[in-house]
Amino acid sequence: MISVNRRLTLQALSIWGFGSCALTTLVGCERPEAAFKNTDITGVDYAKTLVLPDALGKQRDLNEFKGKVVVVFFGYTQCPDVCPTTMLELAQVRRELGADGNRLQAIFVTIDPERDTPEVLQAYVGAFDPSFIALRGDLDQTAVAAKEFKAFFAKVPGKTPQTYTMDHSVGNYVFDTRGKVRLYVRNGSGVPAWVADIKALLAQA
Repeated sequence: MISVNRRLTLQALSIWGFGSCALTTLVGCERPEAAFKNTDITGVDYAKTLVLPDALGKQRDLNEFKGKVVVVFFGYTQCPDVCPTTMLELAQVRRELGADGNRLQAIFVTIDPERDTPEVLQAYVGAFDPSFIALRGDLDQTAVAAKEFKAFFAKVPGKTPQTYTMDHSVGNYVFDTRGKVRLYVRNGSGVPAWVADIKALLAQA
């Protein structure tokens, strides 16, 4: 026969054990957030919307890409260095993801709609990867989109009206599969960091 003191001790241990299991269930069983290689901007109050026509004239919305990791980049086709380098990196990232490459959507937003005609844009992004999408609004629409993303751009006059260049901020905005902006990727971060972070976001889906 178990003594009263021993029975109370066993009951206390049982209750403590249940509480520990419950605590583990509530806290320990949640998957920890990934430690990203690039800058984590989860929860910022910008880059929430993007609605612009694509190179074929179809209105596109960020919400239609839910289920994929989306990368948004502001640039222009006559950019001599950063823009093509970024597009090449994204194409390589998509290849290195293997089958998961189909779950990555790159979106190139032109800041130079004057020279970046629909035909030019379609050929430009298609040269890097057929899945890439180019968006082109008028100057007002482009300014609104850039402001939403806190992206900067400005025309720098050249020797002739058509030889101007564009100053612009350099960086990529990465959205998770739920359509929430999560990362800011600076130029030159490298393909391995891209791949690691996109895999981490896909794993959270």
